[in-house]
Order: sequence, then structure tokens, then C-alpha cells
Amino acid sequence: MVLNLNMRKKTKKDYPVENARHFLEPTPTVLVTSSYQDERNIMTMGWYTIMEFVPSLVGCMISSANHSFELIKKSKECVINLPAVKLAATVVSIGNCSGSEVDKFDKFKMLTENGNVVKAPLLVDCFANFECKLYDDKLVDKYNFFIFEIVKAHVAVSPKYPKTIQYRGDSHFVQSGKNFIIPSSK
Repeated sequence: MVLNLNMRKKTKKDYPVENARHFLEPTPTVLVTSSYQDERNIMTMGWYTIMEFVPSLVGCMISSANHSFELIKKSKECVINLPAVKLAATVVSIGNCSGSEVDKFDKFKMLTENGNVVKAPLLVDCFANFECKLYDDKLVDKYNFFIFEIVKAHVAVSPKYPKTIQYRGDSHFVQSGKNFIIPSSK
């Protein structure tokens, strides 16, 4: 079969590079909890990246304008909490207000428990909680990019694959769908 590459090109158009994330994302949207001294916060995060398996490293950009930025920078730790789709409206509401103006734990009635390794709280209603310690801060001052090591993981036993939401930008989300396995060829 001969493909006409000119025909392919005509089915595509130029696209704003700043919106490329609408196609390159999603990862499950998470709630990041932090605390330092008397302050604590929850922030919604729609983008992060797995950087290594052992040690288990996660990289993410947290804006210096975000209330959590200083709490995490000073405490050098956080918890990445994975909510299921049933918390979608709460996840969005948490992301649409500032922890410098409101106690999000109280406002959204988020139940917490203590972590085993970090002081930041774990969110009880989330399917999974990943306690993180700052692994590398070389990119924080220049790019607000944190590299965390997951030092303790807590995951519900059921369901095996919870339905999660992924942020695609501009108030658009995707709900995780059918899970399937494609065996690797040998």
C-alpha cells in the first residue's frame, strides 16, 4: 500500500505550542498535601512525571505563587494523594481557591491521618497516598521544579484500578477508562 503523505499533512493544522499539553497529558490528577510548622495546605496538581523507578522519583513543577510552594520548600516533604473520580468536584474546587485565604481541609471536610515518614497529612478519602521527601532541589530556584522520592506508599486493596480523572487544560478532564493488557513480545 502506498501512502500519500501529502494527504496526511492536509488533515492536520498548526497548533499553539502552549496548548500541546492538551494532548501530551494526562496523568491522574492528584491532591498534594503539605505542612510546615503551624501551616498546612492541599493543592490540586494535574501534571507530574515519573523520573525513576528505584529510587522511586517523581518530578513536578509547583508555581512559586502557590501557597504550597513555600511549605514544601521549607519542609522538604509532601504527600501525593490519588483521588478517585467520586472526588472530582472537590479536586477542582480545591484547585480553584488559595490556601493562603482558606483552610482547605476544613472547607472541603477532608479527613486526614498521620503519615509514617513525613509530617504532611494523608487524605483518608483518597485511593492512594504517597509520602514524599525532597530528593533533589537543584531546579527549584530556577524552574520551581521539585524532584521527590516516594518513601512510603499506601494503596487501597480494592478496586485494583480506581477510576481517576486527568486534567487536559481549560477545565477539560478525562475519566480513566477500560484497563487492558498488551503482552510484550519476546
